[in-house]
Amino acid sequence: MQANRLFEIIYMLLNKNIVPAREIAEHFGVSTRTIYRDLDVLSLAGVPVYAEKGKGGGIGLLPDFVLNKSILSEQEQNEILTALQGLSAVKTAETGRVLQKLSAVFNKSAIPWLDVDYNGWSFSKENAFHDFKMAILERRVARFDYYGTFGDKTSRRIEPIQLWFKFKAWYIKGYCLDRQDIRLFKLTRVRNLTITDEHFPARDLLSPAIGQTQDERQKPDITIKLKIAPEMTYRVYDDFESARQQADGSHIVSATWPEGDWLYGFILSFGEYAEVLEPESLKNIIKHKASGISKKYL
Repeated sequence: MQANRLFEIIYMLLNKNIVPAREIAEHFGVSTRTIYRDLDVLSLAGVPVYAEKGKGGGIGLLPDFVLNKSILSEQEQNEILTALQGLSAVKTAETGRVLQKLSAVFNKSAIPWLDVDYNGWSFSKENAFHDFKMAILERRVARFDYYGTFGDKTSRRIEPIQLWFKFKAWYIKGYCLDRQDIRLFKLTRVRNLTITDEHFPARDLLSPAIGQTQDERQKPDITIKLKIAPEMTYRVYDDFESARQQADGSHIVSATWPEGDWLYGFILSFGEYAEVLEPESLKNIIKHKASGISKKYL
């Protein structure tokens, strides 16, 4: 216990110029006398701690002191801090604490070079993200209700494998105990999530030998071609990798995506500014759905 406290005292002093002994004692729930005994131990170990009396005084470290970091080069230290800074963009408290400690160890300030917010405007995935992360690391079975592409609600039990970000959305990849196969579940469709106390053994669940079907009813990929009006140019750049601009300012775009309700909804979200050119079957589906929408407002 004392060894852990000694290291944490060093971290505290590395991050601040002067810390009152009373503040350190309150942090650990011990007496100031105990803290001064700890400081004697640190001093005997060669850690240059010192005390300043009077107003504004407290415990400090000589400014040039850093913990032994000789096993890592300057570039390696920077790479570690940069990687942690990127990982902390997913808002994990644990990563933030590690980043703070290593910044102190290396005597460097972590540059906030990246910030990412994966949440939408009306839905937060933070709790589900954190819970699934814990389930993956602790190998605990997750139970939840899931709303599929076809509007059906099912109860699932999975062995979580990996959090996966794909095309503007977070997914949890896991071995579904109900389907006995690998499945992908979109976090926005997960409800009533519970991380159970049931543990599962370590195994190579990412092996390609295990089927990776997302949904046995999912239709195959199709190649689509759309003509999108100039008013939607910003969405062309947001949603498509390449586009051919026409003389009138419109764009011809192509993509190969899984067919399903999400694709129909995506095309309809362009309203009057998108026209399906290919394939003919998709054109007829969009025409039928647009007609159904129109009838609701007659």
